Amino acid sequence: MHGFIIPSRKVLSEAKYYPRWSQLGRRCFSQVGVAQKTEPDKNDGVSIPSLPPFDYCPPPYTGPSAADILSKRKEYLSPSMFYFYNKRPVNMAGGRMQYLFDENGRRYLDAFGGIATVSCGHCHPDVVDAIVSQTKRLQHSTILYLNNAISDFAEALANKLPGNLKVVFFTNSGTEANELAMMIARLYTGCHDIISLRNAYHGNAAGTMGATAQSIWKFNVIQSGVHHAVNPDPYRGVFGSEGEKYAKDVQDLIQFGTSGNIAGFISEAIQGVGGIIELAPGYLPSVYSTIKKAGGLCIADEVQVGFARTGSHFWGFENQGVVPDIVTMAKGIGNGIPLGAVVTTPEIAEVLTRRSYFNTFGGNPVCTAAGLAVLKVIEKEKLQENAHAVGSHLKERLTALKDKYDLIGDVRGRGLMLGVELVTDHKLKTPAKLETLHIMDKLKEIGVLVGKGGFYGNVFRITPPLCFTKEDADFLVDAMDYTMAKM
Repeated sequence: MHGFIIPSRKVLSEAKYYPRWSQLGRRCFSQVGVAQKTEPDKNDGVSIPSLPPFDYCPPPYTGPSAADILSKRKEYLSPSMFYFYNKRPVNMAGGRMQYLFDENGRRYLDAFGGIATVSCGHCHPDVVDAIVSQTKRLQHSTILYLNNAISDFAEALANKLPGNLKVVFFTNSGTEANELAMMIARLYTGCHDIISLRNAYHGNAAGTMGATAQSIWKFNVIQSGVHHAVNPDPYRGVFGSEGEKYAKDVQDLIQFGTSGNIAGFISEAIQGVGGIIELAPGYLPSVYSTIKKAGGLCIADEVQVGFARTGSHFWGFENQGVVPDIVTMAKGIGNGIPLGAVVTTPEIAEVLTRRSYFNTFGGNPVCTAAGLAVLKVIEKEKLQENAHAVGSHLKERLTALKDKYDLIGDVRGRGLMLGVELVTDHKLKTPAKLETLHIMDKLKEIGVLVGKGGFYGNVFRITPPLCFTKEDADFLVDAMDYTMAKM
């Protein structure tokens, strides 16, 4: 019963007006957070951090239990589909803004955001209304017919990008977007070689698996024409935060690994799957210059870092002061709807007219209506400003936690895309893999869900919905502090 909140008399008197509250009793009260008193830990008398108040209680869940779902999943779904919390996986039955609810109505703070995907918040009413309204009018027609949803969203999206980046091609995912971007670069330049970064993740299809540079995500199939440069990792990299020194490796790859001319360069501004690694300052300007001299195009993978997540800018690449030739995006673009996009210049986009290129579901009315609603919510609710303010506060508190516990080796990232790397030895930077799993489980028990990543699986990935509040940030850090103090 850790973290459950005792309902006040006032709340109890109002329970008759809320049947769900009456049904779930104390559990639902504890998660709604109307009252703030928490039960102390029986071992040391210290109160476990409690969730911030939230005026919502989910409707009753009447579906199958977590055990039943897990049984079917094991029988009918691919064994490659792994899940968190192996000992006791969670059945998520509902969501509202920055919170998720399990089958019993228990509330969790979602600090992972569906892998940096939920931008506006779970079931944001404006996005839901846009989806439902468009679905009732027209769910699918293909782009062979005119429809305002796709053109309106394309216009709005182009207006968020710098320079002449104004031609949009919609896809269904980030992998599809990166596949298309790499093909466009190869067609436009007439070259095959592409440079990516070590530790990168760009997708799991034929081309993008080649650009991905972590063995755990790469199958033993043909992946040709991609060269991986030294990763400009300020924490583990050989040159620390000196971006221009890392950039020289790109020049060396071109000179010694290619004909001297290449198709392009692809990178994230902050590596997500790789462990929230923000590229060393000054790296992209230097590399982009080198790529241009070799005749290549620069591709910015904004699948995780885009759509105001960094707070300081709308796009991740803007933090390094560069303008790419192609931008790819997905995840936050649709707040959970399967939607991706490639944006480039009119001149570069022309290469796709050499043959027929088509995507049946890319740009469908429902998804693009959702995408436009997401853009409007981000602007209306000032979510970029919120990501900057709350993210800065959260990073400060996490950094203070780093000073308190030797287990934390690094705190990094910006806005609401933050990473906390755990190590057992600061000098050797030995990955604390088991400790990471232990803390994840304990955080879940308290009511906090975080992701994990990095090559060694020892980095907490904190990428919550952009409606995250300072109270949520404090609860997350307090829960982490409480858990580490008991180790």
